[in-house]
Amino acid sequence: MYKLLIRPIFFLFDPEKIHHFTFSLIKFMTKIPFVSSIFRSMYQVNDKRLERNLFGLTFKNPVGLAAGFDKNAVLYNELADFGFGFIEIGTVTPKGQVGNPKKRLFRLQDDKGIINRMGFNNDGLEAAITQLKKNKEKVIIGGNIGKNTATKPEDYTADYTVCFKELHPYVDYFVLNVSCPNVSSHAKLEDADYLKELIIEVQKINNTHEQQKPILLKIAPDLNTTQLDEIIALVAATKIDGVIASNTSVNREGLKASEARLAEIGNGGLSGQPIKERSTKVIQYLSKNSNKAFPIIGVGGIHSEEDALEKLAAGADLVQIYTGFIYEGPSLIKRINKAVLASTK
Repeated sequence: MYKLLIRPIFFLFDPEKIHHFTFSLIKFMTKIPFVSSIFRSMYQVNDKRLERNLFGLTFKNPVGLAAGFDKNAVLYNELADFGFGFIEIGTVTPKGQVGNPKKRLFRLQDDKGIINRMGFNNDGLEAAITQLKKNKEKVIIGGNIGKNTATKPEDYTADYTVCFKELHPYVDYFVLNVSCPNVSSHAKLEDADYLKELIIEVQKINNTHEQQKPILLKIAPDLNTTQLDEIIALVAATKIDGVIASNTSVNREGLKASEARLAEIGNGGLSGQPIKERSTKVIQYLSKNSNKAFPIIGVGGIHSEEDALEKLAAGADLVQIYTGFIYEGPSLIKRINKAVLASTK
């Protein structure tokens, strides 16, 4: 029903406006008695064989929602009814910010992709905490954290550490978002020496807590093998808990969209089917060349159960969807989980 009826209507409207409308619609519908239970019966697959134990957490299934969808942690309780094993909120920055000027979100329908240059628009740390206090504990929550756009390079670490410190009681794991192409002045975040410094500072805070939270690093799909080797060495040196591969891409090769259309859209991070192969290759390289030394969450271009199984076969321990969720609808989660079960027989 989603692809035949709902998606064609949604795709008639501006992507960002329909995103907010969808949030309001789901909020409204789940307030109607029994609707949440209907969603759960339609989309959830509950089977012990789907459980994954990673970094001290038990995920009820390996399919998660990537950061960027529920930036302000306002819909995670409702989204849990669609069968996700975990949901990542954010990217959260210390102060709320409006992000880049609109229009900043674009569909590439022929490519089954999206280009965005949102610029870490979010309501800020305090707003996220207010929402996370409403957690009904239906699903594991990840906290994706970043820096404010106006923050000076010498203060980047302070932005990450304040988010980590304040969000610590409210999320189950953390993601250091250092690879988003849609924020200015992020060259320092690509430097291996700085990343080591940042990770160590966040780990110091983590070590002051009785219950420590897993910390993951989110990397770009456009890294070359030398840079991926640096990531492997960085994980080994810092003993960070894992890697998310990958973020959006700045590469525009092989798209069906015309040059004129791409020029009209301008810069931004590409997600969806066009980056599927790139992200899978990154996962495969990290897994093989580290000798599977750390957990990997695979994300990028998952629009079918076959895409998800491909990521898992490449070395991912869990997968996340975002653009695939928009194009394929909530049934994708159930289909992936059923395919994972079938593959374990």
